[in-house]
Amino acid sequence: MRSFTRTHKGFTLIELVMVIVIMGVIGSMVAVFMRGPIDAYFTSGRRAALTDVADTTVRRMARDIRTALPNSIRTPNNQCLEFIPTKTGGRYRTEDTGGGNNLDFASADTTFNMLGSNAALPLEQRINQGDVIAVYNLGIAGATAYNSDNTSVVSAVPTEAGNPPETQIPITSKQFSLASASNRFQVIPATERVVAYVCGVDGNLHRTVNAVDFTSACPSNGPVIARNAVCNFAASAVDLHRNSLVAINLSLTEKDEAVVLQNEVHVSNTP
Repeated sequence: MRSFTRTHKGFTLIELVMVIVIMGVIGSMVAVFMRGPIDAYFTSGRRAALTDVADTTVRRMARDIRTALPNSIRTPNNQCLEFIPTKTGGRYRTEDTGGGNNLDFASADTTFNMLGSNAALPLEQRINQGDVIAVYNLGIAGATAYNSDNTSVVSAVPTEAGNPPETQIPITSKQFSLASASNRFQVIPATERVVAYVCGVDGNLHRTVNAVDFTSACPSNGPVIARNAVCNFAASAVDLHRNSLVAINLSLTEKDEAVVLQNEVHVSNTP
């Protein structure tokens, strides 16, 4: 009879352990070389995101600041920048001729004509009931909108008449103290009397709006527009002989990454 012997071939436990150890060593070496590029990729991504947020924030602030009522920008401290925004402006009639209604500076007035058509303005710039008219804001005692020295609320819907058209604007009874050298007025929106950008104690940048009056204590209860922010705001003092300069220094951080942006905004002081 023939005898058959079966031979079993395979890996021993020692061989498997050696393979696992070798693969581990190779994997560790690969990880060491790959860690740097991977970390750099995520770092670049965080830095790019921070830069985008900071740039968007600074651009938004600059756009807001350029609409500020002349001589209304102020910085109660370097963590707060506030101003009175405007939506549009126009020229008021100075002579009561041809059926027109001029703005009277000798006594309290309740209505005046704006040269031009209110309806022809873009929708977001049209003068509406509840808006505030400001004339010749100088930002000094006796002529500052913050004290309502030179402001009056639009009391009814403006109407139009004449050819070329003029817009009659009803206002609450007011005697404006000073006439504008260029016969101009500005319109403050009803929903935004004072706008403040504040770096709060929570470490975030807030945009706060006061829609009631012209007072502001730089509250930080508005919406957050940038997180982990460090601010430094500065604005030149009111000077009727030159334009204002607003300096914005904004630093945003995330983990170990930080982005610092500096921007200067020139604002006309001509009321």
